[in-house]
Amino acid sequence: MKSISYVFIRLGIGISMLGHGLVRIPKLMAFSEGMVDNFKDSILPEFLLIPFSLALPFIEFFIGLFLVLGWQTKTAAFGGGVLMLVLIGGTTLIENWAGLPTQMIHLLFFVLVYEFNNANGWALDRSQEIK
Repeated sequence: MKSISYVFIRLGIGISMLGHGLVRIPKLMAFSEGMVDNFKDSILPEFLLIPFSLALPFIEFFIGLFLVLGWQTKTAAFGGGVLMLVLIGGTTLIENWAGLPTQMIHLLFFVLVYEFNNANGWALDRSQEIK
């Protein structure tokens, strides 16, 4: 993979995640309440949903920030992939089949960022290697 192609992929998924966090953090309680409400008929207990829904926007924000900066890129991509698997699991539990393709696409982008990290050119990760 060419470095410029990788940068576009890394920035694309990074901006998406950063944006998810940025728009949700200012309305954190409303986001959390909405998520808990969406899962009210699922098998997931509220005592798990509330802390997860409060943490999710911050996790999205930091994964996105790290990817945009190209810092801890491989770790951020791994974390993003794990996060997507958790979200996909939740999406299937509430039978939100319309939301599944978007999460699968995000997962694919995290896999690409992880797998082709050797092409990670314009990134803070690379500035640490040049000594």
